Amino acid sequence: MTDFVKQWDKKEPARFSKLKDKMTPSDPFRPKIAIAEKKIKIQMNKMEIALSRISDRDAFIFRKVVLALQRQDRQRASIYANELSEVRQLGILVTQAKLALHQVVLRLNTVRDLGDAVTVISPILSVVKNVGSNLSYIVPEAQGEIGEISNLLSDILVDAGGISGNTHINTTTTNEEADKILAEASTLAEKRMNELFPAVSTHQLQQEKKQVEI
Repeated sequence: MTDFVKQWDKKEPARFSKLKDKMTPSDPFRPKIAIAEKKIKIQMNKMEIALSRISDRDAFIFRKVVLALQRQDRQRASIYANELSEVRQLGILVTQAKLALHQVVLRLNTVRDLGDAVTVISPILSVVKNVGSNLSYIVPEAQGEIGEISNLLSDILVDAGGISGNTHINTTTTNEEADKILAEASTLAEKRMNELFPAVSTHQLQQEKKQVEI
């Protein structure tokens, strides 16, 4: 074996090892990431329950709108219609939060499988904080629980920066990515809510009114 080949054999494992270290997160990350994912999925399940309640409330109020119109009480029908609009806005907000957290879980999987924790976690930490703020008055207990998730992600971010030596965070890129996640979640949430709860049109109300009369 030539000297060149011997030298290459010595260097190659070291190079491969360094590449593997960069691509695979250090062991301390994995338990914390797993805990964060579990906590986030619990919140997503709670949001699904909240959406079910919102759906029931939507159907209840919609029926009141129809009955008010049947009685020719347009003023009361208008009040119920406004309340219905507010309920559907809550539905959009909760759906957006659930979809945003789903994106957070997907990105945490990326960290667990490929590493690069600093780049990935910075924007999703902003997303999680935004979700907690928006849900504080809809699901009161969510704010504290999501606060725990934020603290856990912050710990992972600090650990990742210390291990990789990359303590600098590009806030512009982070904010842009966080805004992108939230914008996509918002657009999809509105689309899903419109599919589940079509706009209250005059034709639809008249059809419902006929069914009530029958």
